[in-house]
Amino acid sequence: MMAHVLPAMQNVYSALKNQGLHRSIFVSTAHSFSILSSSFPPSSGTFNPAIADLYIKPILQFLDVTGAPFLINVYPFFAYKDNPTKISLDYVLFEKSDGVLDENTGLHYFNMFDAQMDAVYSAISALGYHDITLLVSETGWPSLGDPDEVGANILNAQTYHANLVKHVTSSNGTPLKPNITPEIYLFALFNEDQKPGPTSERNYGLFHPDGSKVYEFSFVQSSNSQRTFRCSSILIVLTLILYFRTLFS
Repeated sequence: MMAHVLPAMQNVYSALKNQGLHRSIFVSTAHSFSILSSSFPPSSGTFNPAIADLYIKPILQFLDVTGAPFLINVYPFFAYKDNPTKISLDYVLFEKSDGVLDENTGLHYFNMFDAQMDAVYSAISALGYHDITLLVSETGWPSLGDPDEVGANILNAQTYHANLVKHVTSSNGTPLKPNITPEIYLFALFNEDQKPGPTSERNYGLFHPDGSKVYEFSFVQSSNSQRTFRCSSILIVLTLILYFRTLFS
């Protein structure tokens, strides 16, 4: 299946170029954060060697030529759920914390979202590409989970989303890319009550299936927030999200 992704992107791009739309419509594809084999410290970010040269590098070459962003799903929740005794909840929720220091760069991280973003930037740079930007194709926090899904509750979901909006609309980039404010897509609008898997998978939404709010939320309405949370150009996303956590576990 991986072998068909880049040719499909190239075909879509060629069709757009034939219509003179290639400069206003980007073509990219989303990826799970688990395509990284290392993400801490952020400067050591590297792609899984099984796919780095075979799959990722050709896609980066395509994005570098076309100017499209690299799409990544960023979920600090997963890292916290897997290791709640060593990872600070405040750190993953954008609350006040001591943060972590990347001793390789001297950069200080006060939230995991930025650290994960910079780990991806580092992985991209390690393959020789330094001008490709990131777009967060998914991020969110579940409002309900199974007993072993530590941290999945309404209060944490509400806190994560509220602080994420504040963080991104502040126009501050990441420590590694301070002048680049990423565009972000929140996951999800509605709870997917028939989705299989852990309870959390059915409870990322801002709304219940009946349209009622799961919890109160708001988005800062300013010219800056509109630039951050809404793409300024049309984005075509090939809906193949690669969950290598399953493939390579």
